[in-house]
Amino acid sequence: MALRDHDNVFHRPELARSLADKILHVAVGSASASGIFLAAPRRTGKSTFVREDLRPALEAADALVLYVDLWANPAANPGAVIVGAVRAMLAERDGVIQRLAKRAGLSGMNVAGVQFDLERVGLDRDVSLADALAALSDDSGKIIVLIIDEAQHAITTPEGSEALFALKAARDELNSSAHHGLRLVCTGSNRDKLAMLRNGKDQAFFGAPMVSFPPLGADYIAWFCTRVDLPFQLDSGMVLNLFEQAGHRPEVIYAAADVFRFDFALDPAAGPARFGEEVKSQIEAMNGELMKVVHSLTPIQSAVLRVMASQGESFAPFEAATLELYRRALVIAGVGESEARADVPGVQSALLALQEKKLVWRAARGVYSLEEQAMAETLQRSGMLSGLN
Repeated sequence: MALRDHDNVFHRPELARSLADKILHVAVGSASASGIFLAAPRRTGKSTFVREDLRPALEAADALVLYVDLWANPAANPGAVIVGAVRAMLAERDGVIQRLAKRAGLSGMNVAGVQFDLERVGLDRDVSLADALAALSDDSGKIIVLIIDEAQHAITTPEGSEALFALKAARDELNSSAHHGLRLVCTGSNRDKLAMLRNGKDQAFFGAPMVSFPPLGADYIAWFCTRVDLPFQLDSGMVLNLFEQAGHRPEVIYAAADVFRFDFALDPAAGPARFGEEVKSQIEAMNGELMKVVHSLTPIQSAVLRVMASQGESFAPFEAATLELYRRALVIAGVGESEARADVPGVQSALLALQEKKLVWRAARGVYSLEEQAMAETLQRSGMLSGLN
């Protein structure tokens, strides 16, 4: 989409400065010392804000920021991605290399006459993440802020979970009086998934606060309406209403705008009304693709998906009460009472099929969640969760 002026990113500097201040200055007794979790649906501007506003605000406050995006390559092992980001930062600082070389043998990288192989840094290696980050803290003299985008992906592998516990150890060490501090900021596009990293006592960040990321609103729409390159004026109030219907997803109004940028036969007077129709069409198409997949499911797959959507964080797939809910869902969908059966093997097969269809996500420790949180809202609007709450 073409925007007037060179800056096509909407900035939220006040929000960034406020959040940066809360991250860096932990109140006495605050659970935020354990880390901060920012939750927002995917494609609503969260990652752009973190990269374009929050990171610069933290750096302006003299923090050393490491940014890791676990969704950039979903096939990569999240544990390796986290370790790789730390190694990359270490490689930029000669002083840290020398500190680490004193801790563990010498070979590989030659820095100021000292050889040190960064492969020695990592999980179950000579130099732990805690040691590496402590050396980085001591060398820089700054608070380190590690931002992990789409952090819930970490617990999909044992190595990813191990990396989170390694970061917990690093946090505890660096937040002692001997160093300058480590702040962990974990963001995610699914609140239920993200909650798995801090709800259980066996999780690395148990008790860390969950913050709902403020959605883009009227100020963003005003910015959009004054900069979008269209042959007609848009009313910001109308567009805001449409934007809210689209779940605060910029891509929907961007796609609608692109339809008219190249429509040279368009009557400008009809433009605003046509724009509204196109946004609604985009929303229907987005929801329609999901519903096509849902309607292609087998009865037991559909029942498991609907019960999961209705239960949210409390979903326990194999408990007796949940098995009874599957049976109820089957009956509601039209399966006869005598044929409506749900057993553990059948549910396991259904969950595997739902994972393959990218509808359901599974953590390494066997906890399940919807792949997209918006899916529950779509199913609710369609009436498919009636009788299951």
